Amino acid sequence: MEVILLQDVARLGSKDDLVTVKSGHGRNFLIPQKMAIIATESAKKVLAENTKQKAHKQAKLKDLALEIAEKLKTVQLVIGAKTSTTGKIFGSVNTIMLAEAINAKGFEIDRKQIMISDESVKEIGNYTAKIKLHKEVIVELGFEVVSE
Repeated sequence: MEVILLQDVARLGSKDDLVTVKSGHGRNFLIPQKMAIIATESAKKVLAENTKQKAHKQAKLKDLALEIAEKLKTVQLVIGAKTSTTGKIFGSVNTIMLAEAINAKGFEIDRKQIMISDESVKEIGNYTAKIKLHKEVIVELGFEVVSE
């Protein structure tokens, strides 16, 4: 029996995959749980059209992400933090502070898109962070932590 998955199913496939399963598994589990639909000819045509439209949208999003990535490469971030006399920061610099600094430069980046390469930034110095703009576009952004 061929079914089209409506969501990711462990050890079977991901959303919008056309998979072959035993008819009992399909009729008794996948379809009643709304995890799949039967792969009729019309359902296959709808799936093909949706896949084509999704690919077009993803291409536009990737182009936009590449454009933003080029602009981000020129940005120099300086983040001020309260420090002790030895250069240690009270607390640490986190993704929220980075997101606020980037957004102040005119970009719209969510803190969930930012990954700081070092475990924690607790001293004055230069660091790098990775910003995931798209699943295929990741930008490395350098930032400097200075004492306020």
